[in-house]
Amino acid sequence: MNRLNPIAGFGLRSAHAVLSGKGAAGSLLILILHRVLERHDPLQPDEPDATQFAAQMDLIAELCTVLPLSEAVERLYAGTLPPRAACITFDDGYLNNLTVAAPIMRARGIPATVFVSTGYIGNGRMFNDTVIESVRRAGAELDLSDLGLGRYTFADDRARVRAIDQILTNVKHLEFDERLAKAAALEQRVGGGLPTNLMMSEAQIRELHGLGIEIGAHTITHPILCRIDAAAARREIGASREILQGITGASIPLFAYPNGRPYDDYDGTHVEIVRSCGFAAAVSTAWGAATRRSDRYQLPRLMPWDKTALRFAARLLRARRELSATAVPVPAN
Repeated sequence: MNRLNPIAGFGLRSAHAVLSGKGAAGSLLILILHRVLERHDPLQPDEPDATQFAAQMDLIAELCTVLPLSEAVERLYAGTLPPRAACITFDDGYLNNLTVAAPIMRARGIPATVFVSTGYIGNGRMFNDTVIESVRRAGAELDLSDLGLGRYTFADDRARVRAIDQILTNVKHLEFDERLAKAAALEQRVGGGLPTNLMMSEAQIRELHGLGIEIGAHTITHPILCRIDAAAARREIGASREILQGITGASIPLFAYPNGRPYDDYDGTHVEIVRSCGFAAAVSTAWGAATRRSDRYQLPRLMPWDKTALRFAARLLRARRELSATAVPVPAN
């Protein structure tokens, strides 16, 4: 990512300050990442590598006032937000959040929150990584038609990326057991041997927490909450908090809804469960900036990780103008 020239940088900072407001009129941008790769991976083209992430963090530091999410939430509703307020969040609990991202952020004094799905701690592997790593290891052809997942030929990496996207689209919203079975069948189809060191261990979560990175809950198995019953959802939400509190020895006040789209992935039932489990706030993936009108249990987030500095900055500005639909709470069922 190229750097903004000084004149453009000053103008964009001024525009952010005007659009973001401050105090009781302030708005908050909460940005989402998942992984930060050690080096570029052609099969994960949207995930930044260390060099790209460092440039992104330099730009964020230039354009925004970055706060820890828990502090930002309290200041949002207290009416004491600074101008250009923003937060950095990571979902799922990837090891590279500790080994690659944390040193880059620490060198720049940038805080962050990592939302961990506790069922994958240690040797776990999320289903989407099973898909990615299976397609990586497949030969020139991969026939999954008997699994209802299509048939693919791979002339180049772009063809593999298209296959990954299609398989994930077909699998993501299946019932949990069926999703797990499809992923396991795919792994077996390519001969197994997939990596088991992608997620943090308990010791690594404690290490990350010790560096001052906030830890938040993200369920146990990362289900689509609307696809499971309320009792199972309560176990997923509440137990993930208890597990992380046991690991870190600290309170876990923040929650992130898996996938995070209001109505499609979670609804008012789950908002009430999160509230009743004792969380102080929760984040969705509804687009836009949060204001004091936003439901603190449905705070919007966005992914503005464009390839050029100007587009990146422009997307942040656009988000400042667009208040999330979750400023109006999703009603309970």
